[in-house]
Amino acid sequence: MLQLYAVPHFPERVIFQQNGAPPYYGNIVREFLDTTFPQLWIGRGAVMAWPSRSPDITPLDFYLWGYVKQHVYSERINDINNLEQRVTDGIHSVTPDVLTSVWEEPDYRLDV
Repeated sequence: MLQLYAVPHFPERVIFQQNGAPPYYGNIVREFLDTTFPQLWIGRGAVMAWPSRSPDITPLDFYLWGYVKQHVYSERINDINNLEQRVTDGIHSVTPDVLTSVWEEPDYRLDV
């Protein structure tokens, strides 16, 4: 999925953040990341071994992905093409206001 759908749309010199899930720790995945993002990926087994659950990067986990997921699954998914289009639309629906909310959310959670 990374190779076919995600990576072709990444800008040059992007730093890839791997979320640390066990399936993504397989040799084939790490070899792909090493080849595609030489010394530019974060995760278990990477040169940039920043913890995948670092407080600096978890807003993606607890806010942004939920926002996109809510958009994707607001209607029934009929097939893979429909799913791909809804994911694309969900990502494109992320506005500057949404990104501001992503960075305000940790303060809110701390207050609560």
